[in-house]
Amino acid sequence: MSSLARWCFRRRGVVLAGWVGGLVALALLVFGAGAAFTDSADMPDSESATAYHLLGQAGGPAGGNVVRGTIVWHGGDVGSGTLRDRVTAVLGDISAMPGVKQVVSPYTAAGAAQLNAGAGTAYATVVLDKSAATEPVVQAAERLRAPGLDVQAGGQAFTEKPAGSNGTEAIGILAALVLLLLLFRSLWAAVLPIVTGLVGVGASLLVVMLASHVVDLAATSLTMGALIGLGVGIDYALFIVNRHRKALRAGASVPDALAQAADTSGRAVVFAGVTVVIALLGMFVVGLGLLTGMAQAAAVTVLFTVAAALTLLPALLGLLGYRVLSRKDRKAIAAGRFPVAEQRTRETSLPARWANLVQRFPVAAGGAALVVTVLLASPVLGMRVGNADASSDPAGTPTRAYHDLMAGAFGDGFDASLLLVANTPDVASAQAFATLVHRLDSLPGVAHVADAPGRGSVASATVIPTTTAQAEATADLVTTLREDVIPVAEAGTGLQVYVGGQTASSIDVADALMSKLPLYLGLIALLGFLLLAAAFRSVLVPLVGAVSNIATIAVGLGAVTAIFQHGWGLALLGVGSVAPVMYLVPVLVVGVMFGLSMDYQVFLVSRMHEEWVHTRDSRRAVRAGVAETGRVIAVAATIMLCVFASFGFSGERIVAMIGIGLAIAVLIDAFVVRLTLIPAVMTLLGRVNWAYPRWAERITPRLSVEGPERVQETHEMMAG
Repeated sequence: MSSLARWCFRRRGVVLAGWVGGLVALALLVFGAGAAFTDSADMPDSESATAYHLLGQAGGPAGGNVVRGTIVWHGGDVGSGTLRDRVTAVLGDISAMPGVKQVVSPYTAAGAAQLNAGAGTAYATVVLDKSAATEPVVQAAERLRAPGLDVQAGGQAFTEKPAGSNGTEAIGILAALVLLLLLFRSLWAAVLPIVTGLVGVGASLLVVMLASHVVDLAATSLTMGALIGLGVGIDYALFIVNRHRKALRAGASVPDALAQAADTSGRAVVFAGVTVVIALLGMFVVGLGLLTGMAQAAAVTVLFTVAAALTLLPALLGLLGYRVLSRKDRKAIAAGRFPVAEQRTRETSLPARWANLVQRFPVAAGGAALVVTVLLASPVLGMRVGNADASSDPAGTPTRAYHDLMAGAFGDGFDASLLLVANTPDVASAQAFATLVHRLDSLPGVAHVADAPGRGSVASATVIPTTTAQAEATADLVTTLREDVIPVAEAGTGLQVYVGGQTASSIDVADALMSKLPLYLGLIALLGFLLLAAAFRSVLVPLVGAVSNIATIAVGLGAVTAIFQHGWGLALLGVGSVAPVMYLVPVLVVGVMFGLSMDYQVFLVSRMHEEWVHTRDSRRAVRAGVAETGRVIAVAATIMLCVFASFGFSGERIVAMIGIGLAIAVLIDAFVVRLTLIPAVMTLLGRVNWAYPRWAERITPRLSVEGPERVQETHEMMAG
């Protein structure tokens, strides 16, 4: 690592030109090729997927190939001749548009149930190819608007996909700059981590846009990449700049200081970055293409931020020289005095005093930290995973206006329809299905049931619930149909009935993701344990780290549950009313937060381990680790808190969920877990912290976090 830092120092002009040239080249490629993001997701094996497959085999529209939307109008006599003629003409134009498969008008026999004259409301359903442009359809519908006549478009086809962060991350970056100025007392030192983070994130997002042509990626991958990349990128650069400044203040030359920073904090950055990437790529076990695509995009962003911290940052530090120090420090060095007084800093700094307090009362400090963590994590026990619908969108938005029009005339469950698809190989099974459909009208939770034309041996029916798609009662209805009602109808016949539809599909995807979550969490916890064990030659240190990481994840998900599901303070975020936790959020929070928690664990424990190697005094090692890294960890966590929280005010529900969940988790992880709970536990454990079986020592590969000289010292002392 030191060789790389020295090379970047000597060739700093080449390094800077390479990064600038690379950014320009990537920007030109993106300008020419554009992006090809997709919102299609591979449907996991499920009952709803089987229903769509069976319907597709019979010649019906397969769920994965088409989307459905609704055009609703309200006002006056919706069945009158004049309005009817205008609407019919517009619907005729829409049916002729490219990609439109079917339009069902309320003025036809097939759509008779789509008109409520008493409420002055009617709607048409539109079925389109998934790749079809929807803007012309919406524009044609909006031409119907007139004084006294409201027209809205909604449903799956016409719902706008989540946008980006709307620039709110700029607030987080400004807050980060203020914190860095307070920490370093130097404008150049404060700007460097932000510049490094922005360059790394910018380059990676351009690569992600190009990669969208060959890998299925959602547009939200850019927001995810920016959210994670800015947080870790600024933090990684912060740790390196801090170590470089410390070496300069101790009397090292610029190239020597760079080498020292690279061989200590630089190695920790690589280790931490690899851990985050592993945690993100672990999402492959979930088996949902869209989610793994987002994980790949975030992993690319982390790799670019690590590369920027290890190459661009040393070049910039070499270019600036001593200007990264405060004016007071530069004057002292010019006079032959070195500002660092490490022993005094250990004993009198706020982190040192905090470490002494925790070590004086380890049981009380650790117990209090544990209670806080458990209390904040407790809401996760009631977390309900699902998909928010338009009923929870902010008042005044087009989607909420659409929902209110439809719900007022056709009930809350108008957009939560369930599709029953049946395989009826004989007359008896066909009769059994007809009987089932007839009985469903009296089932609690069902508002309306409609038969659909049969296709050979495949029959279908549409069930409209009385509640919205996101309501727990709707999920209970799906369970009742699948586990109680349908098995009774199938008994003794060749009938096979599958429950599909968009609502059932969302439930199936959520169940599939959550069923894989324990495996995913266990996998990355095991990998994190093995990496820390190899780095620090300890069993308890990585075990405590892995368990505490899981606790931090629970805090993040508990915060998301409390705010977005229970509504505690939700009005401040401007994303609407309460709704289930969107099913992508738990998996993303687990992957991202586990990696970030490991970052702080690595930076904290690597300094403890370094002191342990030199003194063999575990209590002193714990105190030195907190005293010397506590300030930087606190500032780094506060910066990440600002960046993540800024995404929480983006106005997009899923982005806000992830941003707020990560912000609160990072805050608790740094101040409660890393700087309180971990030191308390390690103080109580004493020398046992660093115990490692001899047989494990022989088979464990050697990883260097503290630098080659320190690793060699470690091995010599262990051998002795």
